[in-house]
Amino acid sequence: MSEYTPIFFIKSIMSDKILITFPDGTSKEFDKGISAFRIAESISSGLAEAALAAEVNGFVKDLESSINSDSVINFLKFDDEKGKEVYWHSTSHLMAHAIQEIYPEAKFGVGPAIENGFYYDIDINTGLTEESLKAIEDKMIELSKKNNSFIRQDLSKDSAVKFFENKGDNYKVEILSGINENSEQVSIYKEGDFTDLCRGPHLPSTGKIKFIKLLNISGSYWRGDENNKQLQRIYGISFPKKKMLDEFLQRLEEAKKRDHRKLGKELELFLITQAVGSGLPIWLPKGTILRETLENYLREEQRKRGYEPVITPHIGNINLYKTSGHYPYYKDSQFPPIKLEGDKEEYLLKPMNCPHHFQIYLSKPRSYRDLPIRYAEFGTVYRYEQSGELNGLTRVRSFSVDDSHMFVREDQLKDEVCKVIELIQVVFGQMGFKEFTTQLSFRDNNAEKYGGDIKLWERAQREIREAADLMKLTYHVAEGEAAFYGPKIDFMVKDALGRKWQLGTVQIDYIMPERFNLEYTGSDGQKHRPVVIHRAPFGSLERFIGVLIEHYAGEFPLWLAPVQVAVIPVSQNFAEYGKNVFDKLKDAGIRAEFDERNEKIGYKIRDWETKKVKYMLIVGEKEQSAGNISVRKHKLGDMGSLSLSEFIDNIHDEIKNKI
Repeated sequence: MSEYTPIFFIKSIMSDKILITFPDGTSKEFDKGISAFRIAESISSGLAEAALAAEVNGFVKDLESSINSDSVINFLKFDDEKGKEVYWHSTSHLMAHAIQEIYPEAKFGVGPAIENGFYYDIDINTGLTEESLKAIEDKMIELSKKNNSFIRQDLSKDSAVKFFENKGDNYKVEILSGINENSEQVSIYKEGDFTDLCRGPHLPSTGKIKFIKLLNISGSYWRGDENNKQLQRIYGISFPKKKMLDEFLQRLEEAKKRDHRKLGKELELFLITQAVGSGLPIWLPKGTILRETLENYLREEQRKRGYEPVITPHIGNINLYKTSGHYPYYKDSQFPPIKLEGDKEEYLLKPMNCPHHFQIYLSKPRSYRDLPIRYAEFGTVYRYEQSGELNGLTRVRSFSVDDSHMFVREDQLKDEVCKVIELIQVVFGQMGFKEFTTQLSFRDNNAEKYGGDIKLWERAQREIREAADLMKLTYHVAEGEAAFYGPKIDFMVKDALGRKWQLGTVQIDYIMPERFNLEYTGSDGQKHRPVVIHRAPFGSLERFIGVLIEHYAGEFPLWLAPVQVAVIPVSQNFAEYGKNVFDKLKDAGIRAEFDERNEKIGYKIRDWETKKVKYMLIVGEKEQSAGNISVRKHKLGDMGSLSLSEFIDNIHDEIKNKI
């Protein structure tokens, strides 16, 4: 270029370049309009092959997407959570294509990626079976080998409606009816001769989908409404390597063995019967012991931290929940109101405990010296969950929350939130959950979902983030996941199989103090609003125990175990000595059972092994003569002989230290 080149020409040339910044902080210039795939290819062929999609300025896009301005880019592989989501979402489309090939009359609902795999809701004339799944799997493999590209096409809402009307897919037309094209781009994806409504992104082509397993079929009402048609939902998963699929299937088999519904029945922990109603668990004696042990543990931790216990009724006047906003915000997930005295009074099964706790706070004047006030309750609440969503203890219609509401001054807020986070960390550690992640659940731009002034929301979100930073939590922000009254920190634990469960939560609330006119008199003699902190380390006791059963596979640590010791006489000749051992254990506060069945000793030992009882005390002629016991430990077998007093001392230490 000559030194006399006009300035406007130099600027034109410069504007044809964009600066791309990579995760390691390095940057490089590329031609404007270059695809993400070409950028990956310029780095290495290996990256171009491994990349599934690209995260550009925080948004996940197809690799063929053009980039027209300076951007930060991160290439997503299968090891990345967002990479898996793209992989599994694309596999759900491939499954829909295979279904269309086998069942041309098929109509399609929604087919998202989920935490482990994907599903698609379909409407066909045939009831699907295990054999059907195998046929669909085979067709998917056949289609994947064609390596068809996923091609995105943006179009107007009207054009999309006409396309799916001509196709006869009324579910897609209904989805489109709810889309505002002024705020959301309408797009379809074509893959071979299959076209689906989708915002994407997708894999470059089907050839990247290598190993597939369709897992099961269930019924699902369209849009979760029991008044709509029930569709067939197919769940599946896919991987780029066979070893990954094999390992997943092994974990799946282990998960079936750990299923809390199966173990809950085998270990006699809880019962759900249609005679009482779906989603309404009954706690059996052993399950009640487990539950009360957990409650007592948390009560003691709360006592040490200055919490005061309260108890509130299971129902309340509907106006209480109208004031709080739980009615009508949760109206669709609540049982119908109970009308009394010629419809003059209406009551509601309690959907949340907090409005009741606010009444306790309002029962007398409060001073700044009284705060913080910490009320705690294992309060039972009720939600009308759809029948298709119910699942053992983890999704029920009646559940108890280890609920606490803390009323604090603004200058106390961060310190109290940090103390709650510390309590949750202590609880998780004691329960054996060594890994957990946190999510800051904030509001989105849909103002209709939330109550209160936006300035209060902004302040609450800022302060909850500052508390999380102060406690050095590793977190991500999820917009749109806040409660209607405030932002929250949600804790996701990893169980023994690496599965994630949302359990504990802590929430900051400036809204309810306004609605209920909560006040205290400050040091200046003026009225001020307290801030409310909602917190629940367990979350729901039912859900927590369901997760705990699966985490431990029913083999609870001794301090939690409903039965800690089984006393087993070798024969009826030693039943009296065995009964004496049993009585001494009970007197020592040890949860023991006495097996006086007239069965062979080998059978009884095997039976108690299946019941996952940690210690068995065998008593026969040798033990009776020596005045001691033979100890067996679950899965480890014979541990030798001890005096009963020595065994009791050992077991007391194990229980006290919660080993």
